[in-house]
Amino acid sequence: ETSIFMGRRLLPSWFAIALALPLNCQTVTCFSPLASLPAQQRRSLHTATKMLVSPYATKPYPVGVAGTSWGLDDRKAWLARQVNQRSYAEEVLAKIEALKTSSVFTCEQYGELSVDPARYPLFVFKSREWDAAKPTCLVTGGVHGYETSGVQGALLFLQTEAAGYVPRFNLVVAPCVSPWGYEHIQRWNNNADDPNRNFKAGGPCDESNALLKLVGDLRASGVAFTAHVDLHETTDSDETEFRPAKSARDGEAYEQDSIPDGFYLVGDSENPQPEWHSAMIESVRKVTHIAPPDDKGLIIGEKPVGDGCIVYPIASLSLCASLTGAAYCTTTEVYPDSPSADADICNKAQVACVVGALDYILQKQ
Repeated sequence: ETSIFMGRRLLPSWFAIALALPLNCQTVTCFSPLASLPAQQRRSLHTATKMLVSPYATKPYPVGVAGTSWGLDDRKAWLARQVNQRSYAEEVLAKIEALKTSSVFTCEQYGELSVDPARYPLFVFKSREWDAAKPTCLVTGGVHGYETSGVQGALLFLQTEAAGYVPRFNLVVAPCVSPWGYEHIQRWNNNADDPNRNFKAGGPCDESNALLKLVGDLRASGVAFTAHVDLHETTDSDETEFRPAKSARDGEAYEQDSIPDGFYLVGDSENPQPEWHSAMIESVRKVTHIAPPDDKGLIIGEKPVGDGCIVYPIASLSLCASLTGAAYCTTTEVYPDSPSADADICNKAQVACVVGALDYILQKQ
């Protein structure tokens, strides 16, 4: 069956009518052919993993030469294919502006993206009454801009739960690290670089460098971070678009893989903190289902170290979760394309994870 790729979705051709919707409309970015089904029926469709057939499983990715890593011209050709599909100003900055009236947080601009500084300012919220005796927690969203609930979940946390933790924590929240990626529904930035592999000195990404400087300045002023929760998603388009694109960019052969159906966490293999991760999983379980392993006993190719949890060497991979040196650090992975989930559930799952993370730390004090 012919398919149409739009945003995070690979839609069958009979959904072509959806193209009549405005591309900057939130409905488009969260559109699912299963959304109209009753919740109970959607839950009955839940499976452990989803094997998706990418359009590039049988043909070359349309940029570059197979087996050859991209040069500058290839990256420019890739950029020319990208389309602005939603509005950072309307969907993110408007909410940030409303939150600036908060009596418990300050909001400041910590940078901007050189691709369009006026269009893409970067903002961070901090506890107004800062107390060096309190533990400090960083929450980041939208490091991968196309992962919508990372951004909207961070904003929802600020809107609903964050104020309740201010008496016990210093909170730092950067809700949208990659606004160009948010607007273009892209994992990479405008130069085809992945911000979440470039949290290192001298890296190529404005997104990563601005956050590195923000955190570096705080640490230089004496702030010691206790925890960092970095909010992400695993989407169907990881398999249908972004993994094939990465293989093409890096001159490698694309190998088909599966997508876990459910929420999971990625901890630090050098500091796994299993009890903390278990507490977050149990908090999220109240909102959405946890990803089980696939038929090989793996989650995205890794052996779980606990229910819904795998670990990576986050520092050597230059992941965002490594930038604070916190004792507790993790990356969330919500699955927005599950028949058992919708945008609201995904955003609330991100909030539940942050709440679970903070509650555990409070219990340990």
